[in-house]
Amino acid sequence: MRKAFTSQRRLDCGAVAEAELNLDCRSEIIPILRALQHVYSRPPLRDAILDLVGQDVNQKSQPDRGRAGMDYWQIVVLAAVRLGCNLDYDALQDLAEQHRALRQIMGLGDWQGETFDWRRIRENVCKLRPQTIDRINRLLVTAGHQLVPDAAETVRADSFVAETDVHYPTEASLIRDGLRKILHIGAQLAALLGVLGWRQHKHLYRNARQLCRQIDRIAARKGQGYQERLKAPYRELLELANSLLARATELRTSAAEAKSADAESLALDKELAVFMQRTEQVCGTARRRVLQGEQVPHSEKLFSIFEPHTQLYKRGKAGKPLQFGRLALIYEDGAGFVCHYYLPPRDAHDRDVLVEQTRLLQDRLKGRMRTISFDRGFHSPENQAALARIVEQPCLPMPGKKGQLQAENGTVEFRESRQRHPGIESAIGALQSGNGLARSRDRSERGFERYLGLAVLGRNLHVFGKLLIARESPACKAAYSQRGNAA
Repeated sequence: MRKAFTSQRRLDCGAVAEAELNLDCRSEIIPILRALQHVYSRPPLRDAILDLVGQDVNQKSQPDRGRAGMDYWQIVVLAAVRLGCNLDYDALQDLAEQHRALRQIMGLGDWQGETFDWRRIRENVCKLRPQTIDRINRLLVTAGHQLVPDAAETVRADSFVAETDVHYPTEASLIRDGLRKILHIGAQLAALLGVLGWRQHKHLYRNARQLCRQIDRIAARKGQGYQERLKAPYRELLELANSLLARATELRTSAAEAKSADAESLALDKELAVFMQRTEQVCGTARRRVLQGEQVPHSEKLFSIFEPHTQLYKRGKAGKPLQFGRLALIYEDGAGFVCHYYLPPRDAHDRDVLVEQTRLLQDRLKGRMRTISFDRGFHSPENQAALARIVEQPCLPMPGKKGQLQAENGTVEFRESRQRHPGIESAIGALQSGNGLARSRDRSERGFERYLGLAVLGRNLHVFGKLLIARESPACKAAYSQRGNAA
């Protein structure tokens, strides 16, 4: 049985709006809690958010039956604090059990110490769909624009690579990962079905690991003709992979013919099929690239067995010539809110999604966006013409010397937008260093989308709280950044 929030006041817990925050502390949790207080004290905004959360948490279940679960408001608070403060679930569990102001905002007191296991927090937060988090962000940005009405007039946008949690991918390491999962799942499935032939699965994995070490040594030392020396261990590794894939295929045939297949064996068979398909794909690209000498396009490669949505990007960043993750596009308004974010498809580029997403944001802001700026990587003649029909003053610099001439001959608004545009890098740096987007810690593509949305939610609450604190107590330290700038 779940409920939106605890409306009955407890003797050991004050009201949410009365929670005392240490405004002389510059910790990022202070403005986040202040923004949550503001949301809770506005019933229309609070109820709209909790209705969205309730739809995801309950789904097909009935909210008035079963054992008591976490309140919707508690889920919102913990989801906001998690990436708002860039915490893992263990640190979030400790805060939920020990931080007095956080517990009071969650509606908890000190007499009955409710515990929050990190698994319980994770399972509840992961029930939120990426679409729901996006809608919550929209509601927060709308509330923030009521404080700063002119914020929607000036917008700047840029993209960056949010890395996935993967190791540096080579064909050998990916084949090793795939065989490890195939052998582990195959041994479990064989034990359930009573099929022989999988007793030496650990020994077979050691053989694959030894071949991968040989490949890694040759590739690291290089030397004359190292590409020819790589072929022999790669052939052995591919032969081993083919034999294990054939054995796994026979095991799946036995599982399909088994009459006493239960839910566990069916789940293992489904998982085994996924890793077999991914391993076969990597073996195919390894055979074409190493043995046949082909240039395999990136669109046909797999960069992670566990995160297949990962893509390779060569953006020329200092210290990171290669980045493995997904491209994220963000729009920041004049007040610092991330008013829109978008995760393009794996094979899409900046200029492919620019016009569509800008038009979507302009419709969402009801035509209030007057100026918008991008960098030269978004430019194309078609985008230049399309943006001029959407926004009154678009700033889309041309690459090369033409961009310099464009700036010299441009309007005052164009030059001001171009000078103001580099500030978007500050928002990107805050999302990466302060909100966990340097590397996603959630799994799967759906988890990555949810992680991106929660990071933006934490950033927007932080900006919202800073604005509120700066209005109420302009001289306090919580209203200023560590560089001494006011919100």
